[in-house]
Amino acid sequence: MGGVEMINHENLFTDALQLHDPLYVKSVDFDSEVGELHIDIDFKKGARFDCPACSRAEMPVYDTVDKTWRHLNFFQYKTYIHFRTPRIQCPQDGVRMIDVPWAAPGSGFTLLFEAFVLQLATAMPVERIGTLIGEYDTRLWRIVQRYVEEARNEADYSAVHTVGIDETSSKKDHNYVSIFVDMDESRVIHAVEGKDSGVFTSFKEVLAKRFVDPNQITQICLDMSPAFRKGASECFPDADLTFDKFHIIKSMNDALDKVRRDEQKDRRELKSSRYLWLYNPGNLSAGQNRQMTALTKLNLKTVRAYRIKLALQDIYRTVTGKQEAVKQLKSWYGWARRSRLEPVKEFAKTIKNNWKGIVNYFESKLTSGIMESINSIVQSARNRAKGYRNVNNFIAMIFLLGGKLKFKCGLSMA
Repeated sequence: MGGVEMINHENLFTDALQLHDPLYVKSVDFDSEVGELHIDIDFKKGARFDCPACSRAEMPVYDTVDKTWRHLNFFQYKTYIHFRTPRIQCPQDGVRMIDVPWAAPGSGFTLLFEAFVLQLATAMPVERIGTLIGEYDTRLWRIVQRYVEEARNEADYSAVHTVGIDETSSKKDHNYVSIFVDMDESRVIHAVEGKDSGVFTSFKEVLAKRFVDPNQITQICLDMSPAFRKGASECFPDADLTFDKFHIIKSMNDALDKVRRDEQKDRRELKSSRYLWLYNPGNLSAGQNRQMTALTKLNLKTVRAYRIKLALQDIYRTVTGKQEAVKQLKSWYGWARRSRLEPVKEFAKTIKNNWKGIVNYFESKLTSGIMESINSIVQSARNRAKGYRNVNNFIAMIFLLGGKLKFKCGLSMA
């Protein structure tokens, strides 16, 4: 009866790490007291390596430097790779440290470990990942930042023609970031701190670095903020602007609410009715419908403002052509201006001042739906992390979740 063949752990880990000649696993040591696995890699005597700068082959080893990388856990145990890393002598580039196949240059983590961190970062806060795997979150953020930056530099924006812009916040009510979205591909292509006109200058500069002509951007979907209008008009004067219908209806709702709040001071019937006026008649519950029926029988300014709002919504809901939209919007504008409801009249002026961008919707059909979807994902991550103190980390997370980036570690966030 033959003896039991002993497992050669060094050969096993050499194969597992996919090492090729002249590299091999010299030793494997498990420290049971601290719960760590240490893998020592070496190279064969007389080995030669390619120059990492010019790729010149068969360069002799000049000296070695001991380096360590954190690898994926072996079961629940931390695992480290150690390697006396060769520096080669190149006649063209001088003394250079070779690139190792398991890690990016300058990183203290293996590629597999970094890919694991990136995957986790899409589903949980980085601080929690750090606690889970026993690393400082600042080190993990450097991984995320580096991969996002590299992937952004490789992203192709040559076919971008239609963009949307919206703002979001890294913490509740402050630290705003403006997000530019490729509307055709539903992906974030630029994110920058602030929500003033300068964010368009920043976007234009990014396109220039990628040799994308600003005239290539032919359609921009945005809200009616003066800062966004100014930035878009100055940086992309040939692009057609479409003002998002959801922001327009929201502004109409704000005007309606101002009428309600002012009238409520004298009409107690309007108490606790704030959210009632946000609904369309067909979406009211039985109780809300009874309340609305009772209110509409009264001679209330709020009811008049509500009917003006419904009429505007009907235009967006039923009109398909630009010419018909112009006709109906003109009629609606006249009604709103004659309403004797100051907030509604002010909103009507806003419509007039943004007329071309509002009418463009009926041709472009662009809405903020795609931006809102991305923003929802980003804000969900923000809430899980309880906000981001560092705006650069927040921007990196925006791209990780919404940029559809392709990473060199093999991951694709599409």
